[in-house]
Amino acid sequence: MTQLAIAASNIGRLLGGIDRTWIANALIFLAIVAIAPGQAPVSAQFTLDALIGIAPFLLSAIAIAAYAKATGADGLMARAFQGRLSMMILLAAVFGGLSPFCSCGVIPLIAALLSMGIPVPAVMAFWLASPLMDPSKFVLATGMLGFDFAVMLTIAAVGLGLIGGFATRLVMAYGGFANPLREGIGNGGCSGNVMRTEKPVNWFFWAEAERRQAFSKETMSTTLFLLKWLTLAFLLESLLITYMPAESVAEVLGTDSTWAIPIATLVGVPTYLNPFAALPLIKSLIDMGVMPGAGFAFLVAGAVTSLPAAIAVFALVKRPMFLWYIGLALTGALASGLLYQLYAG
Repeated sequence: MTQLAIAASNIGRLLGGIDRTWIANALIFLAIVAIAPGQAPVSAQFTLDALIGIAPFLLSAIAIAAYAKATGADGLMARAFQGRLSMMILLAAVFGGLSPFCSCGVIPLIAALLSMGIPVPAVMAFWLASPLMDPSKFVLATGMLGFDFAVMLTIAAVGLGLIGGFATRLVMAYGGFANPLREGIGNGGCSGNVMRTEKPVNWFFWAEAERRQAFSKETMSTTLFLLKWLTLAFLLESLLITYMPAESVAEVLGTDSTWAIPIATLVGVPTYLNPFAALPLIKSLIDMGVMPGAGFAFLVAGAVTSLPAAIAVFALVKRPMFLWYIGLALTGALASGLLYQLYAG
């Protein structure tokens, strides 16, 4: 075997031991350096700032998941919800519509809930509702677009959560989405019938070596899992913000036509939106003559299925469930846009 072949073989073995997501992160950044050198420091700084900004949510979710694993409370919580799935979906949708999480910030909490074995339909309800509304966003929306807009957005958030949760439950009741979670994400609670095996609970886990080890292991695995996927999400988001600015979105949606709401729904899917950037953009679009329903649909679709959030969802669930999530978000955004257009006249 030649020196070149030996080197290639060694590199292959080395790469084979590295997670593919980290390899993707490295390759994307190297591509940015090669194609657009000026963008590389911008993307790196944006990714770092975004990770620092989401760190409180990340650390809290990791702590919750690790503590629940070490104490045995994960099985206890899952068992407490058994037989109460309808109420769980209702509460998840309402709480999601009031919780202060953005489409990316909700991901660590979702990962923690799934790791506890909470049923997927209830998690789906929270997942869909949470990014759309929170108390600060309600106040901001009221000031910029009016009280009616804020109320309708709240209704859309809770409604989308309820529809998504109960629709997911119905599909799973008829055998759909068997084992919807990726390997290592939870071990039960998929349909509300298969729950995590309950273990004896010890709230003071640090007194037992085995539980301390479980806490450390869960902390490390959850941290690495969330970090690799969120790094990829924010890296791609930095490119979206640079090469798909708000002005381009305004040009696409700047016509009042029959297709304005469907187009707004599709354009909103890959577009990252947060309330501080989205609401002023929606206001300016409506002031420019864009149909109110199109602006509403764009806001809903962008909040729920922005590219960073979609990547994070893809990391947690298998492809059929991921496509189902995208379909629910698209349908909900389109329907809410049409209904708001009817309301706004």
